[in-house]
Amino acid sequence: MEAPTAKRLAGRAQPATHESSRLYWGTAACATVTCALVPAYVVRWKVFVFPTTLLEIAILVTLAAFALETAMQHSRVVWRGLYTIPAVIFLVAGAISIAVAADHRAALGLYRAYLIEPIAFGIVVATVVDSHRRALLLLAALAAGGLVAGLANAMVVLAAIRAQTFDVLVTPPVVIYNTANAVALYLVPLIAVSGSVFLHSAGRRARIIAGAFTLLAVMAVLLSFSRGGYLALGAVAVCLAVSHRYRWWWLAAGVGAAILLLQIPHLASRVTTEFDFNNPRNTLVARFQIWDGALHMLKDHPIFGAGLSGFAAAVAPYWNATHAARFTYPHNLLLNFWSETGLLGAAAFAWILVAAFRVSWRGWRRAGPGWRPIHLGVFLALVAIVTHGLVDVPYFKNDLSFEFWTLVAISWSGVEGLRSAAPDR
Repeated sequence: MEAPTAKRLAGRAQPATHESSRLYWGTAACATVTCALVPAYVVRWKVFVFPTTLLEIAILVTLAAFALETAMQHSRVVWRGLYTIPAVIFLVAGAISIAVAADHRAALGLYRAYLIEPIAFGIVVATVVDSHRRALLLLAALAAGGLVAGLANAMVVLAAIRAQTFDVLVTPPVVIYNTANAVALYLVPLIAVSGSVFLHSAGRRARIIAGAFTLLAVMAVLLSFSRGGYLALGAVAVCLAVSHRYRWWWLAAGVGAAILLLQIPHLASRVTTEFDFNNPRNTLVARFQIWDGALHMLKDHPIFGAGLSGFAAAVAPYWNATHAARFTYPHNLLLNFWSETGLLGAAAFAWILVAAFRVSWRGWRRAGPGWRPIHLGVFLALVAIVTHGLVDVPYFKNDLSFEFWTLVAISWSGVEGLRSAAPDR
């Protein structure tokens, strides 16, 4: 996975078509604040009868600043590319899912929060981010917000362990987020980016900051006791090791760290539970059951699924109503999109995901030294999303959909710049 020197780009410097670093300073500032406020979607209130969140207000302020500056500066909005057609299809599928859903009002709210606003913010990012420094600024803001949520959760877990009130086999205590899994779902993709910057960036300060975040975020993920998070973190760690020239040393260090961590009783108990299918605390057993129920439901609703926000009600006839677990989603990447947005939405998101892998891989292989670690980080963030998505819901949440489209847009902006500027603009 190690990228060659970008020789083909040498001597291709042209005047940049973007003027965003000079013109979009207000939008960039708003976007940075918005990225830092991502976990603040839990701060909710109503404007008259319309529910909103602090994150949504920040997104709207950023969009307003972007529209104003674009009009004043007559700037070019970056919206056409590999993602345009699948994103439009995804939006159409989501609109259809509103009509399909039993609760149209709830479905409309999710459509706004999970599709419209993140994609609109992604367009802003793709236009405004015209240098790897601005990309790193937005990524640092995402990391800062995630670290606040992750460390707050870690402190609660450590307090419970010290008080001897923590049972590792039950759902860990949380703060800010509703579940401990949400901490890992948000942080592991960012760890992929920070790990890549730490291993491959030429800038000393960037490596120090990325290394510090990686250590703290990994600790927060470990203390979330999310088995899906551990799986995604392991996949990211292996890929990061393979990407480096000292890959065998990093792989050996990773294996050694995993062995040492499994000597900690709480971690060992949490992990080994998943290998005992007779243990009532084994979450894979519940996953198998809900996947079976979801597949039976989708067999009867194959085209449109259950609609946005409709899975819990639609799966009820196929699911043991006396079961202690209650699932809002099927907890599998394919089944999540199929149920929520139908076959059309699932196909559109698969198209988006493949395009995102292609774009970030191309950037890793061909971009300049400032951009390459970012592209690799986005590629591995997608690996984390897919891996964790085998057993969880890595998109249908305010922070996760926002994070996805922001990362995708950052990588797209960097690759788009290869066409019109020097490798390391």
